[in-house]
Amino acid sequence: MKAIQIVKPNELKVIDMDKPEIQQPDQVLVKMKAAGICGSDVGIYHGTNAAATYPRVIGHEMVGVIEAVGSAVTNRKVGDRVIIDQVTACGHCYACRKGRPNVCGNLQVRGVHLDGGYREYMVVPEKDCYLLPDFLKDEDAVMIEPTTIAVQACSRAELCEEDDLMIIGAGALGNSILRIARLYHPHKLIVVDIDDAKLAESLQHGATDVINSRNEDVVARAHELTGGYGPTVTIDAACFKGSLLTACQATGNAGRVITMGFSIAPDEINQFVITSKELDVRGSRLQNRKFQEVIDLVNAGKVDLSHSISHTFHFLDAQKAFDFNDSHDPSIRKIVLTFD
Repeated sequence: MKAIQIVKPNELKVIDMDKPEIQQPDQVLVKMKAAGICGSDVGIYHGTNAAATYPRVIGHEMVGVIEAVGSAVTNRKVGDRVIIDQVTACGHCYACRKGRPNVCGNLQVRGVHLDGGYREYMVVPEKDCYLLPDFLKDEDAVMIEPTTIAVQACSRAELCEEDDLMIIGAGALGNSILRIARLYHPHKLIVVDIDDAKLAESLQHGATDVINSRNEDVVARAHELTGGYGPTVTIDAACFKGSLLTACQATGNAGRVITMGFSIAPDEINQFVITSKELDVRGSRLQNRKFQEVIDLVNAGKVDLSHSISHTFHFLDAQKAFDFNDSHDPSIRKIVLTFD
């Protein structure tokens, strides 16, 4: 079978691999149908994702159809359309015992530490496969995974109605967080970006206010929009140089700052800005068993994932897809690789 492998940073190849076979009775064979390109995939391609190992078949937003099942599989059947959980955990370390397998001490993520979904077939345990809504197209179903990341971020933030929320970044991740955050009905929902078109879309999707950080002082404007106090929650969905300090400076006393980036580049921060306001600065990584929660929201009509994808490429044209992504064309929202 064919697969897309990042051999080393900035080197992408189409390779041949053996088609996997079911080895354990609880496993299923999944024929891949669609896989998204995420910022972390781009980071692996360019060598800026500190978690990745090489060579690696990437792809962790993975949608397919079950083609065969092991002898002990009871809850899934041939023909089921599924999305695959990317997280594998040991189940016994401190994090796992605390109910946080997404940061397991022995964490292995499909597409990062283990080969992922940019290949024609995968074998995974039945428990890692979640049934897709019948009405959702394969390409749109890819968005379930980034939406789980958004649910995780809002969970880590303990977001509630009395909060004023600021999201830094209006890209695919920021937009997913916006979709989920508005379900909590925060008092203010502020989105920050440098792209006026993306900010206009944010207003259409539920933001109460927007800030263009290219020509506005984010900290001053955030305070102005929140009666001088500052947002009580800031989620950094952009992770650029200076974004963490900006988030901490903007957030009001006793607030929460959620980081989601994987950059290891040195950046400026100081303890005073955190200690003086007794901020909680919390990381949010991956998702913690959030797939079914998101699927339930989709089925209930509370989250609409249709028409989320801006561009599709056949998976064998992955190099073209990554090159196009690197062009930063303003039309790009979410790129998906398809397998048919």
